[in-house]
Amino acid sequence: MRVLDLGDSAFTVEFGATIDPALQAQVAALDAAIAAARDTPALAGLIETVPTFRSLTVRYDPLATTRASLEAAVRALAAGPPPDTAPPARQWTLPACYGGAFGPDLAAIADAAGLTPDETIALHTGADYVVYMLGFLPGFPFMGDVAPSLQRPRRAEPRLRVPAGSVAIANGLTAIYPWQSPGGWHLIGRCPVPLFDPRRDAPALLAPGDRVRFTAVAPDAFAALAEEVATGRHDPQRWCASP
Repeated sequence: MRVLDLGDSAFTVEFGATIDPALQAQVAALDAAIAAARDTPALAGLIETVPTFRSLTVRYDPLATTRASLEAAVRALAAGPPPDTAPPARQWTLPACYGGAFGPDLAAIADAAGLTPDETIALHTGADYVVYMLGFLPGFPFMGDVAPSLQRPRRAEPRLRVPAGSVAIANGLTAIYPWQSPGGWHLIGRCPVPLFDPRRDAPALLAPGDRVRFTAVAPDAFAALAEEVATGRHDPQRWCASP
């Protein structure tokens, strides 16, 4: 573990240099420990923490605390046992409609892997993916790890408009675009479940440490779910198998 400077009101605690579930677990443990101790005097002046694949950034008010005192408190928490109040990782099974207009890059991914589209779908839906971090867009989950045969570098030319809900692959990661946006990942399907809603207590549906498995649905099932979402009758928690 090392601590890196980040201006006069933040620092970053770095645990390693790779994308690895073990590093993500260390980041999550420190984040949970800080959250559990947030109201203690040692963490006075703390504004927020920002977890990534392999590090945790700590933002603070320099008028309310000093870098030295807050860093010492964070180091002590990192060296201690994880808190008993840390929330358990949740298991999600999210629907996705693959191929065609929903996943225009599915055939190319399958061809590059020497597989049929159906075999590619089976491979993608047959794995549990760790949510390593959220970023790029509100609620955008970076998840891994994709089967080696499906891994492809980002597209040479990003699309200007990626539809909201697109399920995508880039290198060893898979993700869901919560919003329409530009994007350079390969699109293999689409998920109708909204991943971000500012009206919820926790606006982002997924959180670092969660595990996600995809289940393939037909276009008519996708349309029915999309209609539920559009009319406000959809409860995204139905896809969560654990609290």
